Amino acid sequence: MVSPGILLVDKPGGLTSHDVVARVRRAFGTRKVGHAGTLDPMATGLLVIGIEGATRLLTYIVGADKTYEATIRLGQATSTDDAEGEVISQTDAADVTASAIEAEIAALTGDISQVPSAVSAIKVDGRRAYDRVRAGEQVELAARDVTVSRFAVLTERRGEGVVDLDVVVDCSSGTYIRALARDLGAGLGVGGHLTALRRSRVGDFDVADAVTVEQLAEAVPMTPAAAAERVLPVLAVTADEARDLRHGKRLSGQAFRLSAQLVAAIDPEGRLVGVVEARGKDLKSAMNMPEEATR
Repeated sequence: MVSPGILLVDKPGGLTSHDVVARVRRAFGTRKVGHAGTLDPMATGLLVIGIEGATRLLTYIVGADKTYEATIRLGQATSTDDAEGEVISQTDAADVTASAIEAEIAALTGDISQVPSAVSAIKVDGRRAYDRVRAGEQVELAARDVTVSRFAVLTERRGEGVVDLDVVVDCSSGTYIRALARDLGAGLGVGGHLTALRRSRVGDFDVADAVTVEQLAEAVPMTPAAAAERVLPVLAVTADEARDLRHGKRLSGQAFRLSAQLVAAIDPEGRLVGVVEARGKDLKSAMNMPEEATR
């Protein structure tokens, strides 16, 4: 039996997120594998992978804040807002000052409204936007509210007509770094696109703790309980309470024990029972781990 767990994988460039999932399936001998948040083929960095029953935890991970390290090129706009697209406009960025860049970055920091790139994985009438674009369709996506809590320039390099910025971005789930690059260039009047992207953090999961795809055969996933403790506050429950929660029963009058809207219930043996929430004055399961996933 394949042990359930959460595995951190450092995705290399050139592979899709689905490619990595396929390799994890082969390495662990199971079809039940998923991930919390897609990375484009060009991008590298952290993929949070769920195996067997631990895939149920991905729901609570996918919405976590994230950190990206990226390179933005000012002076060129592309059809995909990144280096994989065709250059559709070129404007000399030599006269763009550091102070102008700083001011435009400030405008893209905080709570902002962002139009995702047309080649994103967002579904439009049941089909991915990037599939529609590749089929020659014109795709216009609605703006969405996102939060960029940090958008900082680490290094600035100036070349012939272009400015390359190495940046770090802390942002809410659903933020498109390609769109930040596009909008930064547009705001400066010279166009911009993403030339490199690396995801270094998802919530409390860090790429420094990830394995490479070459290390999958020897990788040991963290247990569902260990992963849940990084995502949610913990509620210790007795063996009787764990049994009742697993059987779908409520814990009468116990809602006062919650420290947050959702918490991870851990039994006396250190196993994840599930995610619990309040229902009136009672506690009930919002998500139960399968019995085999608690071992």
